[in-house]
Amino acid sequence: MTEMWFWLITALMIVVSIGLFVLPIYRGKDQDELASRDELNKAFFRDRMAELNEEAQEGLVENQDELALELKQSLLDDIPENTQASKSQRVSLAMLLPGVLVLVFLSYALYGIMGNQSKVVAWQDTASRLPELSRRLMSDSQDPMTEQEMDEMTLALRTQLQRTPEDGMGWLLLGRIGLANRDIQTAEGAMAKAYDLMPQDSDVKLGYAQSLMLSGDEQNANIARNLLREVIAQDHTNLQAFSLLAFDAFERGAFDEAVAAWSTMKQLLPENDPRITMLERSIARAEAQMGAGQGQSVSVNISLDEGVNLPADGVLIVSVHSADGAPMPVAAKRLPLDKFPLTVELTDADSMIPERLMSSLPEVLVRARIDNDGNVMTKDGDWFGESQPFELGGSADIVVNQKQ
Repeated sequence: MTEMWFWLITALMIVVSIGLFVLPIYRGKDQDELASRDELNKAFFRDRMAELNEEAQEGLVENQDELALELKQSLLDDIPENTQASKSQRVSLAMLLPGVLVLVFLSYALYGIMGNQSKVVAWQDTASRLPELSRRLMSDSQDPMTEQEMDEMTLALRTQLQRTPEDGMGWLLLGRIGLANRDIQTAEGAMAKAYDLMPQDSDVKLGYAQSLMLSGDEQNANIARNLLREVIAQDHTNLQAFSLLAFDAFERGAFDEAVAAWSTMKQLLPENDPRITMLERSIARAEAQMGAGQGQSVSVNISLDEGVNLPADGVLIVSVHSADGAPMPVAAKRLPLDKFPLTVELTDADSMIPERLMSSLPEVLVRARIDNDGNVMTKDGDWFGESQPFELGGSADIVVNQKQ
């Protein structure tokens, strides 16, 4: 049906274009020639009458009236000749046919070259496969969807939502796909749409809160916490809401809140649930961080060298290493690229593994690296800087001025 409308609309456009091309030539030529000939005759008549007047004043002409009458008669006699000439000189339709064919050929040829018709057909085919892709996503098959299939699912769902923008569940599904693909921009935008349409739905609140937390903005994080508390107020046994609150609290150093959330989750689970072991480890790690004193932190002031160009989507990774310069970090923190210089503080909460806390090291050195993939290990081409070894609890200045 879509293809039929395409041909109908383009055919109509071609007909209009041909009309604009033919009509001025076919209808305007006679009028132009008649007007030009008429103006020429009038000019000739006025010049000749002026000459007769001059000759009469000089006495060279005795029968001025007769000559003037003859001149007027000759002007009138020329009118039918003009009409007949114009009819004989009309442009034939056969002469316009090559131009019409060129117009049609060029129009469709240029569309074939520059119109990305193959991509449009592929897009329409993908959009038509939305039910199939949805069943594939929801199935219990052991074979997960490939990255290409997920991209096709996103494209098909976006197309459907353009037609039905009031479909809150569709926006929720698109947001979840964005979260699964770590596409934060898509996830946040889709979840916001779903929340506008279904502000009381707990699943929508959970998804929207998760996307806001991943944005890295503190204001968004506050909104996310309020949404999660609303979910818990509606459902006191919602494990996902407690889990999100716990991890958020742990990341911002509110270890007592994290312990409380994980302890509540532990009470809600059955005794033999395998998740209890993971919760106990998380609680133990948070309790260990709660005992960290002032001497367990490391503070660094980070600035950039003039020659360093910041990538558009990069992050800043600050990592603490043992004083011998071992490549594997003991603690690390990932931050968005903000204004420089800036000060960063790391504690045991940023330790990579619970069995080896940062506070176990007497001396440390700190590296700061501009990164594109979020990996704490230095890669070729990364800009970085590092401090000299210093005692735990101290501070250091780092200038990012070296390239791996």
